[in-house]
Amino acid sequence: MQPTYSQPEAARHPVVFLGAGPGDPELITLKGRRLLDTADLVVYAGSLVNTALLDGIAAVCHDSAALDLEAIMQLLAQGYRAGLRVVRLHTGDPAIYGAIREQMQWLDQVGIPYEVVPGVSSAFAAAAVLQKELTVPEVTQTVIFTRQAGRTPVPERESLRNLARAQATMCIFLSVSLIARVVDDLTAGGYPVDTPIAVVERASWPDQQIVRGTLADIAGKIQASQIKKTAMIVVGPALAEDSRIASKLYDAGFSHEYR
Repeated sequence: MQPTYSQPEAARHPVVFLGAGPGDPELITLKGRRLLDTADLVVYAGSLVNTALLDGIAAVCHDSAALDLEAIMQLLAQGYRAGLRVVRLHTGDPAIYGAIREQMQWLDQVGIPYEVVPGVSSAFAAAAVLQKELTVPEVTQTVIFTRQAGRTPVPERESLRNLARAQATMCIFLSVSLIARVVDDLTAGGYPVDTPIAVVERASWPDQQIVRGTLADIAGKIQASQIKKTAMIVVGPALAEDSRIASKLYDAGFSHEYR
């Protein structure tokens, strides 16, 4: 049992939920870097966070991979009550599959203030390494963030099969191990089998891998690649290599208020 310390309320700092970015330590925000450098206690989300972000900081650091919710929250609460600067470090942006909702609710119940500092999502890191714009004029102006149903269920109205009807760009998280089911649902929902698709494993990390294909062949390519997890699936007509449609934003003949 760790001792519980207490400081006056005025001496306490809100707990910070911080997005670490996708992996490259330089893809954390300036505010995020400052918060890590001045932290006293950091509880980070295991191997999903590049521990290079923690190099040289003065804080006591805890890997939360083996901790359940109650153990994590007790660490955060004890640090807060001791007047420490506490950072809960999540991968990517904590608003997307960050599991921070239950942590914020726990803090609300015990009256501990907190703030959320965004980070660069792995979806945007994947788009960057693919050198693709996810929205293309006259092709798609919508991006869907979703996942395949697995151990965590997905509402039927949000199944890949139903979402595929939009023919938008889709960034599919946490689903590469189910790639065959992903392909089946996307094609059943209406994507043509020649729709371009890419899988980016560990986007922005030194060992990142990119596998490109179409819905017709991507499952076999992924099986051959041995990619199993921590990968982003990006699919949709915006990835087409032969698209030459240009935005009107910089068109000399386009009237606009902002450029």
